Amino acid sequence: MGKIFTTLFACMLALLLAVTAAHAKVTAEEAAKLKGELTPVGAIRAGNAEGTIPEWTGGITQCEEGRKEGDAYKDPYADDKILYTITAQNMDQYADKLTEGYKAMFKRYPETWKMQVYPSRRSAALPQRIYDAIFRNATSAELAEGGNGVLNAGEGIPFPIPKQGIEAIWNHLLRYRGESIYRVYGQIPVTASGSYTPVVMEEKILLPYAQPGATIESTNNKGLYFFQTVLAPARLAGELLLVIDPIDQVREPRTAFTYNAGQRRVRRAPNIAYDNPGTASDGLRTSDQLDMYNGAPDRYNWTLVGRQEKLVGYNAYKLQSKGLKYADIIKPGHINTDLLRYELHRVWVVDAKLKEGTSHIYARRTFYIDEDSWQTMAVDIYDARGQIWRVHEAHCIVYCELPFLGPVGEFSYDLQNGRYIAVGLTNETQAWKFGVKYELEEFTPDAMRRAGRR
Repeated sequence: MGKIFTTLFACMLALLLAVTAAHAKVTAEEAAKLKGELTPVGAIRAGNAEGTIPEWTGGITQCEEGRKEGDAYKDPYADDKILYTITAQNMDQYADKLTEGYKAMFKRYPETWKMQVYPSRRSAALPQRIYDAIFRNATSAELAEGGNGVLNAGEGIPFPIPKQGIEAIWNHLLRYRGESIYRVYGQIPVTASGSYTPVVMEEKILLPYAQPGATIESTNNKGLYFFQTVLAPARLAGELLLVIDPIDQVREPRTAFTYNAGQRRVRRAPNIAYDNPGTASDGLRTSDQLDMYNGAPDRYNWTLVGRQEKLVGYNAYKLQSKGLKYADIIKPGHINTDLLRYELHRVWVVDAKLKEGTSHIYARRTFYIDEDSWQTMAVDIYDARGQIWRVHEAHCIVYCELPFLGPVGEFSYDLQNGRYIAVGLTNETQAWKFGVKYELEEFTPDAMRRAGRR
């Protein structure tokens, strides 16, 4: 009798989950809000009652006249003054606006960590075709079985009015960042004393889902093609990484290859995923931490906590200035906080807890996702003891030529050993390039072999 009951319960649970997934899309009446009280991406259009978050009026939709590709981006808010500065001494006054991770930073670095808060500027924007796609997705997109993929969507985020945590995470994973990207940037692992050796990365990225007219079906379940080359230092130069990411990575696992310059061999690399160390990161970030979070979501249970007002790194134009050197940015314990700009924004809070029977070095993560862009702005990362281990943050600007809001730097602070890693700095390289024409043949093991011989 017990076995029959258990089987019956399991069947009912499976049916319930299937029904939930099937009803992930919203009604036409709900979708209509995206053209009224909500913005085209599902954010609340109005400001808050206190007036500390303004109304969204369209964001930054074009670059300043005369800007050339590869230049740093001009700060449209350079005249803004600091409203207030939060320190370890006054942090309790602002506790409800601070993530648990930022509270932990004040406790870990009471003498040096501060947050300079500026007026909130809702600068995020996207191309009109992406807004149109999001509106279509709202009434058609569904979660695949188990939530490990998305069905009936294309081009834009699939769930502008999310009902589940996993939907919000898919919005981050499938948010618009252009159709292709070329970038060269610094990744800097920093010791507790503040010493470092920059690692220079070149990356070519092709995003099939973002192509005009793309659907899940037309992409053949492919979400990203990624080719990374280490340019410096000399001891690492020539190492290559190729990643092909399916959208549903449980049905079709990630394909990855590495090329070791010393061995001159291409090897399949199934371990380039989840909690395996990121390339040349000295173990300070996991593979799934790049871009704040990437890869398959199947090892966590995702809970949608809801919208909250939090201080996050926004409009960080000062941080990407070509007048700065890495030595101006990198300091012991954390980066130079005088270069950071924090603003009050509404974020979607998603709590991820490791599923029973799965493994990951991070037992829990709490994500803070910008409601205006679906860019993850901060992540609190917990160890198996339930203590905050790492604090991960992104500082973002609007890449005006497309446009979209994205990071000019990601920083992951290890509170246990005082080390951290900075990823994506372009102060000593060049700004990102978009719309680069890539062929699929450039994302193959053969292409790696050719690149390795050069």
